[in-house]
Amino acid sequence: MAQRNVYSSKGEPEDAQSAEEVLHSVMQELDALHENVKGQLNQDITRLQTEKNHLIEDIEDLREQYRKLQSQQMESLSGRYIQQQQLWLKQLAQVLAHNLQDLLVQRFNELSANSGNSLSSPIPSGEFPIPLPPSNYDERASQLLAALDERIDRSFQMLEQDLTSYESELSVRLNNMKTLELQGEELLQNLVNRIREELEEEEAYLENPFDAQDSYVEESTNSLNSVRPQLLQATPVETPREPVPQPSSVPAATVKAPSVQTGLVLALSSAVVLSLFNVCLRILIKGKNPRVVFGLFEFPGVVTPGFGNSLLILLMRLIVVMALMPILATFLYPSVWKDIRRLFESGDRALWSKVLGSAFFLFLSQVLIYLAIGNIPAGIAITIFFIYPIVTVLGSWILFGSRPSKVGFFAIVGITAGLILVGWPSFAVQPPGGGNVGVGVTAALASGITFAGYVLLTQMAAGKLHPIPFSLVNFAAIFVFSSLSLWVPLSENFSPKIDQNVWPGLIVGGVVLGVLTLFSYLLNNFAIRFAGAALASVIGTLGPAMTALFGFLIINEKLQPVAILGMAVVTLSVAAMSVERIVAPQKKAG
Repeated sequence: MAQRNVYSSKGEPEDAQSAEEVLHSVMQELDALHENVKGQLNQDITRLQTEKNHLIEDIEDLREQYRKLQSQQMESLSGRYIQQQQLWLKQLAQVLAHNLQDLLVQRFNELSANSGNSLSSPIPSGEFPIPLPPSNYDERASQLLAALDERIDRSFQMLEQDLTSYESELSVRLNNMKTLELQGEELLQNLVNRIREELEEEEAYLENPFDAQDSYVEESTNSLNSVRPQLLQATPVETPREPVPQPSSVPAATVKAPSVQTGLVLALSSAVVLSLFNVCLRILIKGKNPRVVFGLFEFPGVVTPGFGNSLLILLMRLIVVMALMPILATFLYPSVWKDIRRLFESGDRALWSKVLGSAFFLFLSQVLIYLAIGNIPAGIAITIFFIYPIVTVLGSWILFGSRPSKVGFFAIVGITAGLILVGWPSFAVQPPGGGNVGVGVTAALASGITFAGYVLLTQMAAGKLHPIPFSLVNFAAIFVFSSLSLWVPLSENFSPKIDQNVWPGLIVGGVVLGVLTLFSYLLNNFAIRFAGAALASVIGTLGPAMTALFGFLIINEKLQPVAILGMAVVTLSVAAMSVERIVAPQKKAG
């Protein structure tokens, strides 16, 4: 036993090694078996997949054959069914015909039996009898035929009446339809013509958005030809674009009286504001002696009269105007920015040259009239400024061939005589307040001449741009010209001369002048809307007289009687020209 254990203990490592080898060989055999089974299964799966695809294809073929056989069977069955139906119908027709023939023979035999005379021979089945009718049968048949004819005649008469009524009603309806068709054609033709005209206008407008045939051509021309003193507004004010092509040429009788009265009141208010503007400008500029305002307090003025100081006052005023004018322009004419954008996008150099040229002439006119008001009384300066209607009329005659009428020639003579009467006392007697009379009169004359250039250039551009965006562009251009003129070094005689202590007063004065400008612009715009440009221009001729009146009331600025007479002559002459523009279209229309 002990020996056995010794042996077993000695052979134990060998047994463990042999067990590991056996286990390793078993594992290898299992792996080989696994790989073999796996390969066979993969082959079987591949083969089954191939057989499955073949079976699917066979099934699809069988289904296709089944559908074909089913369609062929349906076609054959439908053909057989149709043939069978036709055979049944043929047999049914034969049976019905045979039964009908038997029924007719039976009825004929009954009629013959009832009449008392039988047929000489029986009627064989399947043949139609030809009986010999009795004597009273002919009579009854005649009665039946007569009744049948009468009923048929009555039916035909009723049918004829119905057809006649239908025909008349149909004729009426056809006539109505024809009338409606003609009306519809006319309406369609008018609609097509209108659409065609609108498309042509739109196409022409898209090709040239600043065409001279716009609806406000006559508005701009009438207002610019009117001699209202709009120099202190920087541009003549026009009405916004309206559907009516010539609102200013409409007779006053066609406008409601309350609207005309409102327009005249607004025009008068605008003239009052302009006169106050002129007097405030006169107060702002220093004189020889301090000016007494309303007889209560003295105001020495802010700046001395001169070209550079006039530029500075214009710039201060335009700063206020450019801050508020865009808002006012948008309120008066909502499409102002669209028109300005089209102006910039148009690339029309001719139009731009007219716009900028008119702005430059207006800039010079503003500076010169400021210089004139600083040296001579405001009423006299504004009256002398009214030389511009003469220059405008003569320039229109030369440029546009618009020959003035007899009234125009008399007005020119009257304005010339009035200007002589106004200007002569200024040289004979030194005006109150001091100032250089020669410089003031010359500046007023030059201001009127340059303003006439502005009017002529604006007439050339009339219709190509609405007056309100035109005014806004003019304000902006004048602002640029004023800024550049002050930025460029000027000589001592033309440069601004401002004391540092007067800047607050100058700023306040610029604000007042700018507000008065915009207020007058707004009043005049609404005045033209209510009363028309022609009537508003007639009220505007009161500008010199009202300026002189307010100058006398506010700062006690007296004028010589001869100057007052000349002012009246100029006012009446200019008013005559304005009234002629109102009456001339009515005479042409009549």
